[in-house]
Amino acid sequence: MPGSRTGRPPVQRASRRPLAARPPRDNPVRTLSVRVRKAWDRPLTAYYLILGGSLLITVLGLVMVYSASQITALQLSLPGSYFFRKQFLAACIGGVLMFAASRMPVRLHRALAYPILAGSVFLMILVQVPGIGVAVNGNQNWISVGGPFQLQPSEFGKLALVLWGADLLARKQDKRLLAQWKHMLVPLVPVAFMLLGLIMLGGDMGTAIILTAILFGLLWLAGAPTRLFGGVLSIALTLGFILIRTSPNRMARLSCLGATEPQAGPVDCWQAVHGIYALASGGLFGSGLGASVEKWGQLPEAHTDFIFAITGEELGLAGTLSVLALFAALGYAGIRVAGRTEDHFVRYAAGGVTTWITAQAVINVGAVLGLLPIAGVPLPLFSYGGSALLPTMFAIGLLIAFAREDPAARAALAMRQPRFGRKRAAVRGSAGENAGPRRWNTMRRRASAARSSGER
Repeated sequence: MPGSRTGRPPVQRASRRPLAARPPRDNPVRTLSVRVRKAWDRPLTAYYLILGGSLLITVLGLVMVYSASQITALQLSLPGSYFFRKQFLAACIGGVLMFAASRMPVRLHRALAYPILAGSVFLMILVQVPGIGVAVNGNQNWISVGGPFQLQPSEFGKLALVLWGADLLARKQDKRLLAQWKHMLVPLVPVAFMLLGLIMLGGDMGTAIILTAILFGLLWLAGAPTRLFGGVLSIALTLGFILIRTSPNRMARLSCLGATEPQAGPVDCWQAVHGIYALASGGLFGSGLGASVEKWGQLPEAHTDFIFAITGEELGLAGTLSVLALFAALGYAGIRVAGRTEDHFVRYAAGGVTTWITAQAVINVGAVLGLLPIAGVPLPLFSYGGSALLPTMFAIGLLIAFAREDPAARAALAMRQPRFGRKRAAVRGSAGENAGPRRWNTMRRRASAARSSGER
């Protein structure tokens, strides 16, 4: 090896190592979607969606009822907070019912089905008794319970049909009788038609439509054949056409679809058109809470059937989309509860409640937007009306109870940190989890192998 000028051997330099390739950066959008998917698939997602979504809708509804009803109350020489106080009292009672329903076992819910059905039928018969029934806006569907308080039994008929129909179909499913069309239809369809007849005696077609939607939801969940489903649907459509055709009031509501002038023809479309005016004047973020113009006597039923229009005027597109997002989350959670259970009663009851709330919200919002005829049904949990709020909050309690009954959700609730200084190990021991801690990352995991989830 040749030497250097200084006579020293040349220093051998270490060869440079090739630079390691940097790992590719994760796509932030993909990372976010993965995190959202994992959070969406946690055991308690449906539980929190039902609980949080329903409470947010109820609280926002109280705020909008107070804002939309002040002018109406003052016009009736009542205090400005009159309707709000009644709605707040109904919400408090409904909260107690919701908590009680969420803590009841499933067998107690099934035991309540027949008493609630019998009580609803009895009250709906009393509505037609002269001197007891009260007519409101041309429909005799109310009973005076003293003072300013009135009760609408047809609202409790929805809850009765859900519970009784779910219990009936579950018992027949256990006996493998639903494969025969007569067991699927009888006595579910005759009892549902009896409830519809009692409701239509008072002229309330909006509630009858919701009850029909619940019936079809139960039949669809029970696996009704297409021919059977289509036959019942054709009968319902025929009866609905006859009822609309023979009523000038219902024909007038149907002719107001797409109207842009209050008096464009022989039919007065004042309410439908001013509902569109309220939504159009709200813009993106609205005119501000309490700053509605249409509630000053221009828009009838501003705090009941058309409260969604006042929401659009005061809170804008952002407020209305928030309300729709809450209802969408509530509907998704109900479908998730119904689809991830092996208990037939839970599946039918959860599906019936979800159909009830979703169909009623769609019909109300569609009427305000001018896409559907005005059916006179309130927005669930949002519009003014204690008779509608109480059974709806009890139904929400049903969904909460069913979400808690899921094995993964029950185990996740048991593993949470207990209060008042109790040790976690004691809670795990009482839940039968002495084999060691478990992680519940997805709804697809179950607490025990003996009970499968029935996931689809």
